[in-house]
Amino acid sequence: MSGWNPGGQPPFDPQAGHRPQPGPYPPSPPNGPYPPPHGGHPPQIPHPYGPPPNGPRPYPPHPGPPPASGPFQRLRQRIGPIHTARRVFKPSRPGIVDDALVARVQKIRTFVGLGAVAWVSMSYKLANSLDGIVDDRTHQSWISVLMLCVTYPFAVGLLLALADPSARRELLRRAAKPFGAMVSIVAAMALFPALVLSGFAEGKFATNPGMTVVTFAVALLILGWVLPFIFWGVGLGLVYVFRTADIHETVPPLLAITLVWETTLVDLFTGAYAGVPGPLYALFLLGAPASVTAVGLWELHRLRAHRGIAVRDMLMRQPGPPS
Repeated sequence: MSGWNPGGQPPFDPQAGHRPQPGPYPPSPPNGPYPPPHGGHPPQIPHPYGPPPNGPRPYPPHPGPPPASGPFQRLRQRIGPIHTARRVFKPSRPGIVDDALVARVQKIRTFVGLGAVAWVSMSYKLANSLDGIVDDRTHQSWISVLMLCVTYPFAVGLLLALADPSARRELLRRAAKPFGAMVSIVAAMALFPALVLSGFAEGKFATNPGMTVVTFAVALLILGWVLPFIFWGVGLGLVYVFRTADIHETVPPLLAITLVWETTLVDLFTGAYAGVPGPLYALFLLGAPASVTAVGLWELHRLRAHRGIAVRDMLMRQPGPPS
């Protein structure tokens, strides 16, 4: 017996005239274990991962993001500033239509606009440094938030006046969450002047070790929670127009168009781009409202053409009887 012949069968020698003894398993038939069908071709064995004969394979639904694995992650998702801002400022009405293409175009327009403003500010010495540009954009964003807070009640009042009387209670209920988002961002911003005016920021109340610990804890809370909530909330509030899609999908583009022209009037009367040459001044003064108006009208067109949602639908008027 050799290593290459573990069965111990001697090799076939035609001069000796002996053949190896058959093994314990019978030989395979020449055409394989399956009889050939008519035509002599071997049978086609279906692939185990191919589509079933009666239709496409039913894949299981996507499981989605895995849940938080630890207590710290669960606590962060529940009370963290960024997650809280998302819950407060993103629309969440059941059945709401969300167009990913429109959101992508809005983000591109926003980044292009910020880059153009930064270039003009540095080229024509409207800002001395990058910090000045950031401060200017932050100030303008906050002005936009305040103007939207002022415009929103008038817009809701006009909507209620034009809507069907039977739908006014439902519209008021939908308008509550956008109003709550505005109140939350204004209250968070009002915390800072309140701390300064009360003397708390200067350590006025840190008169003993206990109050010193309280002052330090409040400062940590403001730096670690309130500031991220404000910055994230202002960004989400402007992108989602303070979740006014909870009222109706056509309200955000209409409010965005109104807000950007109001901001343009403020820039015009306050001399926002003083020192910029005439043609470039007109371009940067009218570029933002023109682009926002174009995107808003395009969004309204997509809602009407692809979703069947028109501006008149937010009035919730019942169709009249056929004539």
